[in-house]
Amino acid sequence: MKIHFHGSHKPQAQDALAALKKAYKDHTPEEADAIVVVGGDGMMLHSLHAYIGLKKPFYGLNAGTLGFLLNEFRPDDLPARIKAAKSIAIHPLSMKATGNDGKVHEALAFNEVSLIRETHITARLKITINGTERLSELVCDGVMVSTPMGSTAYNSSAGGTILPLDANLLAMTPMSPFRPRRWHGALLHNDSKVVFDVLHSIERPVSATADSTEIRDIAKVEISQDKKIAGTLLFDPGNHLAERIFKEQFSF
Repeated sequence: MKIHFHGSHKPQAQDALAALKKAYKDHTPEEADAIVVVGGDGMMLHSLHAYIGLKKPFYGLNAGTLGFLLNEFRPDDLPARIKAAKSIAIHPLSMKATGNDGKVHEALAFNEVSLIRETHITARLKITINGTERLSELVCDGVMVSTPMGSTAYNSSAGGTILPLDANLLAMTPMSPFRPRRWHGALLHNDSKVVFDVLHSIERPVSATADSTEIRDIAKVEISQDKKIAGTLLFDPGNHLAERIFKEQFSF
């Protein structure tokens, strides 16, 4: 098995990466059968963005903290573990953000797309879903749309619903909503097209972030799931992401 190793710059991950490269030959991403990511969840997201176009499976080894998207770090029998791993397919969100200057920016998000106020002044947003206006004005600190994979991350911290990995849903979750005061968000079919219009975008500036790609001073954001793009994550038997997401719903 040909493996490409990709790791975080943190010392612990670099030490682990050096040991793995010594034990197994490091191939280029293009010729590799699998990409092994060493680090934390942030490194896995970075790797997905960097190599998704190669259509190679990603196998993570946790050399960070939580490592929700990764497997236990054990350097022994790595090719056998990869061959025995269970796979899941993930599809990113596609974000098209139009700035106040009229420029259009596009980015992908495997976890979530979030809109957040840039100053002390609340954001005012209009929400349209599949061509129908659903909220004429949401007054809030921000709002996000997340995938099932991302629903345990920022979405969960903001009080959003954790989604089963195989759910054909997206979670829309507000951050500190002021009006409507008791609006807790919505669950949307993953075929939905979501449009956020920033009201009074000059006086009340808002940024849009797709995973780690941030666009500031936006006027409009369009979000949909891009099912033409697929990534494959590999997990050891008994460590499948679907089960970990399910358990997360019952953890306190």
